[in-house]
Amino acid sequence: MHRSTMVRSGWIKGLLLAFAVASALLYLGSIKREVHTHSERLQRAHQNDSIRGQGMLKRMDRMEDDINRLRESRIIKPYCFLSTVNLMNKIEKKEPAAPQNAKAKKERKVVRKLFPNSALFTRWGDELSEEEQKEAEKLFQRYGYNAFLSDRLPLNREIPDTRPSRCAERKYPEDLPTVSVVLIYLDEALSIIKRAIRSIIDKTPARLLKEIILVDDHSSNEDLMEKLDEYITLIHEERPGLVKKVRHSQQLGLTQARLSGWETAVGDVVAILDAHIEVHVQWAEPLLSRIKEDRTVILTPVFDKVNYDDLRLIPYIPAADAFDWALWCMYESFRPEWYSLKDESQPGKSPSIMGILVADRKFFGEIGSLDGGMKIYGGENVELGIRVWLCGGSIEVIPCSKIAHIERATKPYLPDLSVMVKRNALRVAEVWLDEYKYNVNIAWNLPLKNHGIDIGDVSERKKLREKLNCKPFKWYLDNVYPLLDPLHDVLGYGAVKLCIDQGPVPGNTPIIYACHYFSPQVCSQVHCIGQLYIGGIKSHKYNSNRCLVDPGSGVYPGLYECKVAQQKKFHMLWDFKQDGPIQNRETKRCLEVAMGEDNNYKLVVQQCSGQGWKIQNLIKDRLVGKSQKTRL
Repeated sequence: MHRSTMVRSGWIKGLLLAFAVASALLYLGSIKREVHTHSERLQRAHQNDSIRGQGMLKRMDRMEDDINRLRESRIIKPYCFLSTVNLMNKIEKKEPAAPQNAKAKKERKVVRKLFPNSALFTRWGDELSEEEQKEAEKLFQRYGYNAFLSDRLPLNREIPDTRPSRCAERKYPEDLPTVSVVLIYLDEALSIIKRAIRSIIDKTPARLLKEIILVDDHSSNEDLMEKLDEYITLIHEERPGLVKKVRHSQQLGLTQARLSGWETAVGDVVAILDAHIEVHVQWAEPLLSRIKEDRTVILTPVFDKVNYDDLRLIPYIPAADAFDWALWCMYESFRPEWYSLKDESQPGKSPSIMGILVADRKFFGEIGSLDGGMKIYGGENVELGIRVWLCGGSIEVIPCSKIAHIERATKPYLPDLSVMVKRNALRVAEVWLDEYKYNVNIAWNLPLKNHGIDIGDVSERKKLREKLNCKPFKWYLDNVYPLLDPLHDVLGYGAVKLCIDQGPVPGNTPIIYACHYFSPQVCSQVHCIGQLYIGGIKSHKYNSNRCLVDPGSGVYPGLYECKVAQQKKFHMLWDFKQDGPIQNRETKRCLEVAMGEDNNYKLVVQQCSGQGWKIQNLIKDRLVGKSQKTRL
């Protein structure tokens, strides 16, 4: 009797436990459904630019995840290992949990690193299996960033607010112009584009966001066809017709992709962005407010860098978008008057833009939009910056508008973009730089005439310049970019028979080697006041070129910053004539090549033995009227 009573008691306990578990499952399931329903409602509601609603949506998402984990870990998992009777007995007897034996702990398996030299795995990926490493590296080689990780991150992931503190206090008018956002891309990862779209929808007030235009420059990635269309269809359930697609039938390059987006846009303002971005909170309002004040200003947000490996955001401080004489982009300090404001939230004047731009749509067309003659990549942003300043507009950086931008390890268009940047830079110089265009040739180590590079027909762009009654480039140098240093009085540049270069830096010993002539290699530069610059030519007044000097003793020449050499009164002035010696004006010793003790040729200064030098590019116009013996 006692035994049967025990059995019945055990079964009753088991049934009670099963009932309790089933009830818990039903209850948690109902919560999950309710959370999911609220999540869907909020997904629609948060288009109304309610930051509170957006935060609630994220909390609901996290709650749903927590419920799923609770169901798996607390309820389902015990059923996999224990019977209901044994479980009840353990609870009833309150048996202490068996202590974990350290030896029984599952040790993390050491996984072999398959790609130790890959930039992707320098600081990321320690936990990946070998199969996961292979997949991640394959995607990295394809896209130039960590698409493997991107595919596993939420589309609406949180990124920190990195704006200057005063930005959050700013108030903007309600009646701002509408914006068309253009995203241009070539073979991006699908999750990257989806995240860009999601961030724009989430963080742009619905009343201001006119449309999102996707411009595909003939991608080969199949994910960007049907799967992207499916995502757009899903968005249109919330916002009918919000997203438009433009696809090129052949690859036309960045400039043409940007033009296609602008031509499609109908909003008051057009924002032309890359597709590998995420916008920050309140990114649009500062831009639209500034354009409402002045339609002739072309704006650019401040970028934050997103690492290509771990996709972590690195904040960038506000800075001007600038360039060197090769027309490569660079960051530079604002003019002193911006810093005197002592307010980092204020707009700052900028010589150029980095490529992402925001403009009044109609004014952008009036001023010539972008130069359609630019090919593939590079230079179009500098051309726009120069043209806007010369032809009646201005360029500003808006610190309260921030965009997180993935810094790719490789670009999708060409393995060596310098070929196109060089070609486009020459085109910009021909149209806009007037008597200063020779600086671009020097920076790229090209002869001033007959450089052999086809820059296309520029007649229409020159007509545009006349039509807009644009100022001369000298005005730009004097008033907009006075830090850019014209290379006055240069008589020659390039290789000098053998290449003389600066050698290891830091260091003060020049070296020689067989020239490869890869642009923008500039082995030396002959200056009419007698200086011989060695190494890359500097484009800005705040930098100093490095000058060749004769120490006066010993056999090896020295290499010092020209300003330092002048202050210390080093022997830095040389005389030269083509095919003749390079002779120091004070010591009378010559720059020559001699065999060293290690049986390698060395650059030396010694008693002149008749060695001659020939510089690669001479500026003959500057030699007119000078004696045959040209001074460096």
